[in-house]
Amino acid sequence: MLMGAIVLTGTMLNALGILVGGLLGLMRKGQFSPSTQLALRGFMGVFTIYIGLSFTVNALRSSSVPVYKQVLILLLAMMSGNLLGKLFRIQKTLNRLGQRASQAFAQAKPDDPNHISEGFTVCTLLFCAGPLGPLGAVQDGLMGYWQPLAIKMVMDGLAAMGFVTIFGWGVVLSAIPVFVYQGTLTLAVQRLEPFLRQHELLSSVNMVGGMLVFCVALIILELKKIELADYLPSLAMAPLIAWLWR
Repeated sequence: MLMGAIVLTGTMLNALGILVGGLLGLMRKGQFSPSTQLALRGFMGVFTIYIGLSFTVNALRSSSVPVYKQVLILLLAMMSGNLLGKLFRIQKTLNRLGQRASQAFAQAKPDDPNHISEGFTVCTLLFCAGPLGPLGAVQDGLMGYWQPLAIKMVMDGLAAMGFVTIFGWGVVLSAIPVFVYQGTLTLAVQRLEPFLRQHELLSSVNMVGGMLVFCVALIILELKKIELADYLPSLAMAPLIAWLWR
């Protein structure tokens, strides 16, 4: 039970970010200035680059597998994962969910008696649909790396500050399904950790996870548009390829 509480650190931070952002939005009744938002984006981008590259480099160093072989596993996992993601239309499905939530946000009216329930639904979709959620939950479950979800905490918290002016308390309540969704995924992945550690497969997952976190930074800094969700199957392909290539 103690270990379960530890690996849920990232999910708890993410839910707390939504709560705090929503409450600040209710009190503040406004957004940060453009210059402040730009500074926050720059800080988050640099921090995300550091976290992503650290995960990948540490994974390369911690494994007994030759570096060239690890790099090949990384490339094969990313390519095959992306093919699977496109086959299952993961990014397109998430995009449709995001567009539906954005349309509901655009049509929302603060004086609508249903705006709280609509806000709960819309923000739940938006906060759960992004690829950083499952990516961070996996990293948190396998290694206790809460940093990716800490990045999501800031992003969701800032978004909640803006949404709450339209949807009210519904935005704050959306922290509950986010906690349940990501926490369940984290605890489910934790059950795989002993097997992956026993067979020295954790480093392959962390390599891919680090590169995906690095890709998040490129999106935050608007340097490159990446269909990140289509790469999520790479997290499963990495240990599979490492297992087969022994």
